[in-house]
Amino acid sequence: MDKVAIFPGSFDPFTRGHEDIVRRGTAIFDHVIIAIGHNTSKRRYFKIEEMVDKINQLFVGEEQITVITYDELTAELAVKYSAAYLLRGLRNTTDFEYENSIAQVNKTLNSDLETVFLITSPEFASISSSVIREVHRYGGDVSAFLPYAI
Repeated sequence: MDKVAIFPGSFDPFTRGHEDIVRRGTAIFDHVIIAIGHNTSKRRYFKIEEMVDKINQLFVGEEQITVITYDELTAELAVKYSAAYLLRGLRNTTDFEYENSIAQVNKTLNSDLETVFLITSPEFASISSSVIREVHRYGGDVSAFLPYAI
C-alpha cells in the first residue's frame, strides 16, 4: 500500500519553504497531496484558484504530487484520500507549539493519522506567508521568496 501524506495549509501564498517541504516529503512518501484549505479564520489575499494553478505549474510532470482544495476537517480529508500521514513544516518553536496542538486534535479525530514534522531548511526558515503578503501589498519585490512569478 502506498504511503500517502497530506500537506495541508492555506498556502496564501505557497512559498519556497513550502516547496522545500513537499520535495523532501516525496523522499519519504509515495504520494504527497498539497491540500489548500478554506480557513474560516483567515481572509485570503491571493485567490485560491491562482494558488492551485501556480502550484500545479511548479510540479508539472511530478505524478507523486497532487494539488487539491478542501473545505472540511483535515482528519476527514485524510480518510477520503486514504492518507495515513499529515506532513508539516516547522520553522521554529512557535510553529511547533501551534502544530503540536493541531496534531493532537487530528489524532483524536482520526486515530490512524500520524503527523510528520520536517524542520524547515535553514535558508527558508525566515520565510512567512504573512510577511510575504505584507511586502507584496505595499509593492515590494517578493520574487526571492516564491518559486513562481506573481
